[in-house]
Amino acid sequence: MLPLNEQTFERVAASLPGWARPSAEAGFTGFASLPMPAAHQEEWRYVEVGVDLDALLLPAGPGVPLATAGSLAPLLGPLAGHAVNVDGYTTSAQALAGVGLVSLADALATDGEAVRRVFRSGPGADLDRFAAAHHAFAGDGVLLHVGRGQQVAGTVLVEFQATAPGSLALPRLSLVAEEGAEVSVVLHYRSPDGTAVVAVPQVEVVAAENARLVLTVLQQWGNATRAFGHQTMTAERDSSLTFSEAGLGGSSARLHLRIGLDGTGSEVRVFGLYFGHSRQTLDYRYYVVHRAQHTNSNMYLKGAVGDEARSVFTGLIRIDPEGQYSDAVQTNRNLVLSEGAEAHSVPNLEILANEVRCGHGSAVGPIDPEQRYYLMSRGLDRSRADRLQVKGYFEDVLARFPHVELEPSLRAALMTRYDGLEPGEA
Repeated sequence: MLPLNEQTFERVAASLPGWARPSAEAGFTGFASLPMPAAHQEEWRYVEVGVDLDALLLPAGPGVPLATAGSLAPLLGPLAGHAVNVDGYTTSAQALAGVGLVSLADALATDGEAVRRVFRSGPGADLDRFAAAHHAFAGDGVLLHVGRGQQVAGTVLVEFQATAPGSLALPRLSLVAEEGAEVSVVLHYRSPDGTAVVAVPQVEVVAAENARLVLTVLQQWGNATRAFGHQTMTAERDSSLTFSEAGLGGSSARLHLRIGLDGTGSEVRVFGLYFGHSRQTLDYRYYVVHRAQHTNSNMYLKGAVGDEARSVFTGLIRIDPEGQYSDAVQTNRNLVLSEGAEAHSVPNLEILANEVRCGHGSAVGPIDPEQRYYLMSRGLDRSRADRLQVKGYFEDVLARFPHVELEPSLRAALMTRYDGLEPGEA
């Protein structure tokens, strides 16, 4: 295990090609100078970080992979590729012929064009000390590169695992779909229950002109894991992105998502579901920027919280002056199932163009008493009536998830979470 200091940074930077070192240097500068995020900052509103980043250690290598019993591979059918990253180090990456699935460290060593396209210049001024730590100390990850015009049959599965107690795991997925390419990806986050670990995953996605890319994330961190994820997605001309996320695990889990619709005619669809219980915090900060004409975005998230859990959603749709004729919709709905639970929803619009169509909606509330009365009048007792409402509440967002193979297991996980709530009423 390695301390997060200058010597460890120099060890990581030494393995990078010269053109990539400024990114790591900028990350280390930010890590050394930035304060820890605090609840008084707008982007961290409603949450307490609860992490001493300087006390964590960086694994010097991968730990023992988690049992295959928890893998999604059997549910997804024949895979086009499968990569496993443990504690920030890629231990395996196998794919069908023509699918470029490799360790990011290997890709950096060979200095290919694809890795240059997604390897960012450093942590942006709007990000935080966790992002800076990732850029400073992460030396490996997974690169998926789909060549021009290639249509990948089957799903590519990427597993990010964190296993070392007291450690900082820094997994990274860099995904490039070239012009006219099509690919479907599932990313699975896992760690053991009871193991105190901090994970700072980073995901970078580039969809080139007329590419079609589907990414589904299943977040099932263990109950003692704190996760602070950063994800950027860029859509070029006439490309299409579909991003779905199911947030179920972690002591606290945050996803900072930025999507840039940079090309004329590009579009993105974002679907999400989450269910918090115990004292869990699920924190979503989603930002979509329309930078070109005739771009489209549709964001639809549903969540539930029970016990003393907390959910936070802050969403912003920004339409730049160049984004004329854009169409954007943002919806977030929350079900509060216990008196001690909290759900915060803050959708925002920033419109700098005049020929656009935009809308946003937000709702936070308990189980509908009128629906409960109706179901009880048809012979159900109260507990069964409420359970049926919760099950039905998630059905429309489950139906929108593109990987239909995951739907039964997601539905079962949601209802197991509901059945495990402490008795009580919001």
